[in-house]
Amino acid sequence: MAGWKAFSVETRDRVSVGTLTAAEVADLLRNAIVSGDLVPNQRLVESDLAAEYGASRGNIRVALSELSVEGLVERVQNRGARVRAVSVDEAVEITEVRAALEALCARKAAERITDSEIGELQRLAERMKDAVDRGDRESYSECNQILHARIIAISAQQTAAANIQRLRGQAVRFQFRLARQPGRPAVSLPQHLAIIKAVCAHDPAAAAEAMRYHLESVADVIRSSNP
Repeated sequence: MAGWKAFSVETRDRVSVGTLTAAEVADLLRNAIVSGDLVPNQRLVESDLAAEYGASRGNIRVALSELSVEGLVERVQNRGARVRAVSVDEAVEITEVRAALEALCARKAAERITDSEIGELQRLAERMKDAVDRGDRESYSECNQILHARIIAISAQQTAAANIQRLRGQAVRFQFRLARQPGRPAVSLPQHLAIIKAVCAHDPAAAAEAMRYHLESVADVIRSSNP
């Protein structure tokens, strides 16, 4: 079933007996879209989704409405719902907005970070360096996601976190391509290390600038992919 591997055994068991709430269905669909299991322009037929997820069509309808508000799904007149496709220009805008929000999170993380969290980020930096040395793009991509998530969590900026999650979901296919570009990890590694260094040094201004520079670099790469 698309997108459900990240969920608990309890949730998967509830799928099999059709007791999921609309919110839980939305979580499953959101995860499938963000992970790339559901692709841009893919039709989302209520009856098919109800059968796949074992949920009522009413809950499927509510879940699709929620994802439509988030910008992950669009409804087309007389054709139903589909996964929303994002253009290169929009993906650049999304990344630029992320840069502002994640710069705020990096600033706050630098103010709040504890000694144990410093150790965690420093170990993550070593894992990222090792992944680049080994040419392991999958491990590096995983560490990249962990780093951004941990800085957001350390910052305790819940409003920013919710908006970043939504924005990342909308531009996921561009992030997927970027992560697999040959040589990209070697380019982004110094940027990530600069973020970690500034956050761990309790330097809010440097942390914000490092994060802004990194994500603006990502936006530039996405922009250059526009034919």
